[in-house]
Amino acid sequence: MELTGDWRRVLREEADSYARLALANIRREFPASMHHMMKGPGDFPYRPRARTPVFYGSFDWHSCVQMHWLLIRLLRTANDCVPVREIRSVLGSHFEPVALAAEEDFIASPDSLAERPYGWGWALALIHETADWDDPSGRKWAATLAGLADKLRGRYLEWLPKAAYPVRHGVHANSAFGMSLALPYAAAQARDGDPALLEAITDKALAWFGQDMLYPADLEPSGHDFLSPALTEAELMARVLPGDEYAEWLGVFLPGIKRGEPISLFTPVVVSDPGDGDFAHLHGLNASRAWCWRRLAEALPEGDPRTDAAVLAARAHAKAALPYVVGGDYMVEHWLAAYAVLMLS
Repeated sequence: MELTGDWRRVLREEADSYARLALANIRREFPASMHHMMKGPGDFPYRPRARTPVFYGSFDWHSCVQMHWLLIRLLRTANDCVPVREIRSVLGSHFEPVALAAEEDFIASPDSLAERPYGWGWALALIHETADWDDPSGRKWAATLAGLADKLRGRYLEWLPKAAYPVRHGVHANSAFGMSLALPYAAAQARDGDPALLEAITDKALAWFGQDMLYPADLEPSGHDFLSPALTEAELMARVLPGDEYAEWLGVFLPGIKRGEPISLFTPVVVSDPGDGDFAHLHGLNASRAWCWRRLAEALPEGDPRTDAAVLAARAHAKAALPYVVGGDYMVEHWLAAYAVLMLS
């Protein structure tokens, strides 16, 4: 697929297939992966839909949350290209108070720690995407999601003060990505007079990453990454540092960007077996790297010599990821479209 820089055009071309894939995913209960700490024999008497009646599909909880976010994002950015009536009907049937009350119970349970901070972050991204949408359905759904938002906010505020060190690897527990996903919601809350979550995320980001330098990004990727530890950290810091400070910080953190170094960070990865759930993650690494490189290019000051290198890297990684979003193995299809929409929109 050609990608000459017109990201919005590509999004519109692919929006219908992504939306239909997400609609199928969020209603597909099996196969399913569920995390539960058993306390005795028989202590797992339910199926996915019985435990989490909204986010039961797409193989696992966080992927189902991502697919709901994808549908809201497409309604907002490409609504003339997607099956609007069907999307509204399905989301309306999912975002029901009784079902969401069960989701709140799940977030409050020990099982939800397996979603920290990745699933929590995607859930707050979904809630913010819905609340920020000037639409009657969006306002209605945002109101029904408010209780879940409160539970997630509380979980973040409980976790961050106790987290002494960040998780820097390239899978779900990555601290920087989970915090970045939550930041737009936190910023909106701060504008409405509640700055607690924004301050907690910002303070922790600065404490964990503010003094980082000469990051060993040549060691990336690991064998089943779908996130770049280097680039997710750089993307998060673009959100919390003022522009001039960020440009200086990035120059110390990844000093070789202008020269295209380290080459491993600029080179799309190869996926040997998309049917293997771990190897399939690498398709997501290409997509999430593309998003990060776009975000870095947008955050750099006008005329910064590193911008062109970041844009070229974003395009290269997007071209590597896009052909595999639809039409492949379910181990890819149940989640990758969310990263495609993230990088394209």
